[in-house]
Amino acid sequence: MRAVRRLTVLYDAQCPLCVHLRHWLLKQPQLVPLDLVPAGSEEARRRFPELDHRATLEEITVVGDSGQVYRSTDAWIVCLWALAEYRPKAHWLASPAGRPLARMTVLAAAKWRAATAGQDCDSGRCGVPETAR
Repeated sequence: MRAVRRLTVLYDAQCPLCVHLRHWLLKQPQLVPLDLVPAGSEEARRRFPELDHRATLEEITVVGDSGQVYRSTDAWIVCLWALAEYRPKAHWLASPAGRPLARMTVLAAAKWRAATAGQDCDSGRCGVPETAR
């Protein structure tokens, strides 16, 4: 096992939530540098030819500098782990006590993302998904 010294976050550049989180991540003090690369882009394909790039557009994927691949809940946790202010929270979210909360958060984000897909979000004002009645 080699220590993780750099992480690449593959995010959906067409998803307003993903782009918002990208900007948020870039503003945070980082203990481990984060490179944020649009999923499915030429840059992503060049860096990681072995990945299923269609799958990286469906769920957040983070790749460590030693080839580690984190997806979904693990990807969110490792992003927080890379941040100075959120590393303790990441350790808790990775624990048996915190993991259900981390998973619920990822599922809620995925549901919101699916519900807003196709909306015109260029104005920065995507609608809140309607709840099922």
